[in-house]
Amino acid sequence: MIQVHIVDDHRMLVEGLQAAIEDSGTAKVVDTSYTIDTCRRNLISRRPDVLLLDISMPDGSGIDFCGELHEKYPEMKILILTSHDEYTMVNRAMAVGASGYIHKNALSEEVVKGIETVMTGGKYFSSEINLLMKKRVDHAVWLTAREQELLRHIVDGCTNQEIADKMFLSVETIKTYRKNLVLKLGTKNAAELVHIAIRDKWV
Repeated sequence: MIQVHIVDDHRMLVEGLQAAIEDSGTAKVVDTSYTIDTCRRNLISRRPDVLLLDISMPDGSGIDFCGELHEKYPEMKILILTSHDEYTMVNRAMAVGASGYIHKNALSEEVVKGIETVMTGGKYFSSEINLLMKKRVDHAVWLTAREQELLRHIVDGCTNQEIADKMFLSVETIKTYRKNLVLKLGTKNAAELVHIAIRDKWV
């Protein structure tokens, strides 16, 4: 039986998901958390096979928390469950270690299928997110977690030396990364990078 932990601040949604998951016969909900802090504390004593995590939590970003958990508990599968359907948000979540991305409009059967899929090592996107991905496939831009970190520092106005210190890399390496980022995003300078980063919600 797959053990699931639901992290979402909407109690009715959590109760509905819990009922659907336990009716499946293949998974059961062992914990529910309504804040990131509660989840963090619950995971100390019991870690599930799959964590269903909302992006918009009252005490922080689910994407940042996903990155934290993936680094600390790499064996735990994390499924993002959210109302955000922007391509960039999907990209950011997958870059920090999410195993899948499910829109809250998805049927309960899709949630169960997502849980079962990631447990076998696969990636899962609900039908609405799959459609979004197909629309963007021809001009998709995927940034790695490190590229996203670099972009955040650029938006913050850091110099190459300051970024190098923060990322524990050489200035020359940072310059190379910046050139690659400019090419990947099709920009001409730092100002355009900042504009695109904010417009497309990379940071």
